[in-house]
Amino acid sequence: MKYPLMPKATAIWLVENTSLTFNQIALFCGLHELEVQGIADGDVAIGMRGYDPIDNNQLTREEIERCEKDEKANLTLIKSSVVDDLPPRKKDTKYTPLSLRQEKPYAILWLIKRYPDELSSSQIAKLTGSTKNTVDAIKNGTYREAVLETKSPMDVGLCSYKDLEKTLNRTRSKKSDQDK
Repeated sequence: MKYPLMPKATAIWLVENTSLTFNQIALFCGLHELEVQGIADGDVAIGMRGYDPIDNNQLTREEIERCEKDEKANLTLIKSSVVDDLPPRKKDTKYTPLSLRQEKPYAILWLIKRYPDELSSSQIAKLTGSTKNTVDAIKNGTYREAVLETKSPMDVGLCSYKDLEKTLNRTRSKKSDQDK
């Protein structure tokens, strides 16, 4: 189900400017009914400005009036050609906290030693949230610091065992397809 842009701000506007029930607003905005009641009581979203769904082509005045007359009716979002035509958003790079960044070279070395033929530099870089140049520098021994110790990237928290397994299975299936 699609929800309006800025659902909490839209709920604030609907609470302040319509006589819709909390349930109708909650269903339309994708919020819990108690959260909408908290907005009406002034306990939730204090200081947040309402977002007018009529001015922003998400609802029509007629749709609101229809639902105000019938408490069992649900608001329906106007289909937006702008939002529907947007390309899918690419997954952002994973944020690594400062405390884990110093562990990256050790995790990279662990993956290089453990899976020398199975994982490419780009796959190791993706798993550890590093760059291909860093991985290549550690492989070649030209990294700015000597990396002598190894640490599992799963133990450190840079990637999950599931991510590593998925990457290894993908590589192994490609190799088996090439062998055939």
